[in-house]
Amino acid sequence: MAISYSLPERTVSYLRKFFRTLLLIFILFISWPFIEKQLEKTDFYPVLENTKSKINAMKENPHVLAAIDTIYQNIFEFAGKLDSAGELLQQNQDQLEKKQVKKPNLATPADQVFSIHNIEIGDKKEEVESQVGSAKRSSYNEYGTEWQTYHENYQNFLMVAYDEKNHVAGLYTNQDLIASVNGLKRGSPKDAVLQNLGKPLTRILKGMTFFQFQENRDYDVFLLDDSYVTIFYDKHENNTVTAIQIINKQLEQNKKDFYTQASDQLKEGFEYQLFDLTNADRVNHHLPILKWNDQVKETARKHSDDMAEHNYFSHTNLVGQSPFDRMGDDHISFTAAGENLATGQFSSIFAHEGLMNSLGHRENILRSEYQFLGVGVAFNTTSQPYYTENFFKQ
Repeated sequence: MAISYSLPERTVSYLRKFFRTLLLIFILFISWPFIEKQLEKTDFYPVLENTKSKINAMKENPHVLAAIDTIYQNIFEFAGKLDSAGELLQQNQDQLEKKQVKKPNLATPADQVFSIHNIEIGDKKEEVESQVGSAKRSSYNEYGTEWQTYHENYQNFLMVAYDEKNHVAGLYTNQDLIASVNGLKRGSPKDAVLQNLGKPLTRILKGMTFFQFQENRDYDVFLLDDSYVTIFYDKHENNTVTAIQIINKQLEQNKKDFYTQASDQLKEGFEYQLFDLTNADRVNHHLPILKWNDQVKETARKHSDDMAEHNYFSHTNLVGQSPFDRMGDDHISFTAAGENLATGQFSSIFAHEGLMNSLGHRENILRSEYQFLGVGVAFNTTSQPYYTENFFKQ
């Protein structure tokens, strides 16, 4: 489910004009001593007895008019410089955010069907970080390990999980970092995937239990090189490859249940992972990255908690409050805002890919005007996660 709201453009324009008027009044106020000094230099000012005569005298005295014209000209030039400075700062920020980082030269994998950023399952951590540098974030995941997140301002974005020996046991990317022995990459059509990789799995056996994949899904899972490879498709881009996750078979088998046992560590991990995944996709679409906002994260968390505790799934809570009511109660001011909800997906990655394939959610994720994002996750008594994303612009 997705919902968004923004003030009409006319209202935003009026607000901008209002604040500019306040700025001019403030400048005029602090300039008044200078105005008085200019008036005192005239022959008329000392003998004026009332406001009306003062105004008439000012109109007749070219020196006073010239002084006032100069003051107003300076005021408007100053206001214009403020506007220009603000626009320049925004342009510089946009340029920094859109500055292209060099994409690595992707080589055909040496030992496996797929590699990500020239990294394969089994590679050593020191080898990985010699290529991509230190991780920007480490967050707990559903496999009982951590996703190490690597990127350069969300370009060349990938996540890596390591085993106890610091060898790569899991990989994920939603950017153009995929290489394969058969030419498959991000943007390849689904038909090409099936033609090269064969029939996908419909279930995974763990111990004595089969875990069945849903029928109408936007991904396929294959067992390749002793790893489970999940290919995600973008149905809004003609069912082409949009992301890939590779999980070592042993790591997958260690995850015994469909939902990982709930914990505060996992809650925070899912929240930050959704934030990073969102920004990586915004970079794919040449949009500014969002800033994390702790205040709206608490708004999102409280709604996820409420849904998990009372067993419902809706933007409107049980006392009739909308997302915008809840943000208002938490003293969050905004001119545009949106909310995404998801539940049932066992990981942040599957939740995000599902949201990107739902038009309303996708529009919130890729809305250019948003500036901030906070994500809140909660678990019900069976450890099923509820995800809430709150976006807004001030």
